[in-house]
Amino acid sequence: MIVQPGPHDDNNVAGNACGELLRSHLGVAGDCALARITDRGFERAVHGLDAVPLQMADVDLDDTLVKTGRTTGTTYGKVRRTDVIAQIDFGDGIGPKDIGCFEIGPDSDFPAANGEISMPGDSGSAWIIANKDKATDIFAGLHFAGEGSNSLDEHALACYPGSIQSKLGFTLIPPNKTPSEDVSQQPEGPTGYDADFLGVPAPMPELSLAFKRDAVNFGKAQTIPYTHFSVCQSAKRRLARFVAWNTDAARKVQLGRHGFKLDARIGAEFQLDDTLYANNRLDRGHIARRADLAWGSIEEAKRANEDSFFFTNIAPQHERYNQSGRGGIWGRLEDLILEEADLQGIRISVLGGPVFADDDPRYRDALIPRSFWKLIAYRGADEALHAACFILSQSDLLTDIESIDFDPFQLFQVSVPELADRTGLGFDAYRDADITSHPEALSNARAETLAEVEISSAIREIHHEQEIAF
Repeated sequence: MIVQPGPHDDNNVAGNACGELLRSHLGVAGDCALARITDRGFERAVHGLDAVPLQMADVDLDDTLVKTGRTTGTTYGKVRRTDVIAQIDFGDGIGPKDIGCFEIGPDSDFPAANGEISMPGDSGSAWIIANKDKATDIFAGLHFAGEGSNSLDEHALACYPGSIQSKLGFTLIPPNKTPSEDVSQQPEGPTGYDADFLGVPAPMPELSLAFKRDAVNFGKAQTIPYTHFSVCQSAKRRLARFVAWNTDAARKVQLGRHGFKLDARIGAEFQLDDTLYANNRLDRGHIARRADLAWGSIEEAKRANEDSFFFTNIAPQHERYNQSGRGGIWGRLEDLILEEADLQGIRISVLGGPVFADDDPRYRDALIPRSFWKLIAYRGADEALHAACFILSQSDLLTDIESIDFDPFQLFQVSVPELADRTGLGFDAYRDADITSHPEALSNARAETLAEVEISSAIREIHHEQEIAF
């Protein structure tokens, strides 16, 4: 029997029955339970937040969250650690258990009244992704614990929604209901990449005849449109040959993560799915980052954020690549470009994808790319188009996907012709825009930083963000 209020608040347990336990789990997937409500009415909105969860996030660092708990009421927090294993002693008969979770610290922008973002009694609260001080419809985590009584490090612990869903078997949407935010329910389909987004033409790469024949067609086009981006999908490799996306950094919206999914508009046989990523060290890596795509109005940003999780925008990358993407020089490159764009109030367009090679290592009936490329296009102070090209090499990283110790990643800045040679794609529209041929186009700050660097090389290894030219 499940009761509400609980015994701590009302000892009339027999009269407070509200449901019955269906399933529970205590382990690495989480600390969670599922009940069926009986003899009670209910509201789907989270108490105190006026938010109905319709989607589930896979949270990222610095995501802003809000919850309403029994003890501390409505409090805000920021994700400060992911992929945590917390050992908690559950007492007699159970003992210590390892619980998979993520960690939430206080949000200095929205401090709790007494400094406590969680206390005993809050367990079972739903942490929700927040956009500034407003709760969204995205379920971020299930609260189950906080710091110990002797700790001064205020924080909360929450289980991942996807993990507890796999154990408890629930859905957020009632039977025969459809979330209004579902991209498939939009009155008009997404228009995809905008080649005129910068005010000067920045087209998608040209395809050779062989690449056109290999592209998964969408109507008469060789690219598939999504919100703020388009994908050229290779039928043979079942991966994107390239992704083209637009970013307006000044209008970005912070949103939570979603579950990965196949695009039902094209055949499943043209897409790699979760069977490739199970029980190994491969990560599902975004080609177009969701942070780059989630901008515009809230609804527009939500659609783009959700679209970013289609497998057509995902490439298999060793976990060290993803770690590099979050904190290494590749990730710093992406963040640096966004920061500069935001600071200068400019838009950027990006082309990127894997470098396909015939000798890429085969794993589970898929070829795993060794390298990835990116072309960043923007309109400079001179109103002309400029382009900077980069390649991140995994060449020494994929000998053994499951066990090997990996060498460091190598990041190279390359010329437009060099990028064309390595990818087989056509970038003629960007040859005159190549920043390696026009060092005078650098901003004053970048020109001063790069004064001692020879940026005109066709291939130049980058060791530090100060060596990046754009």
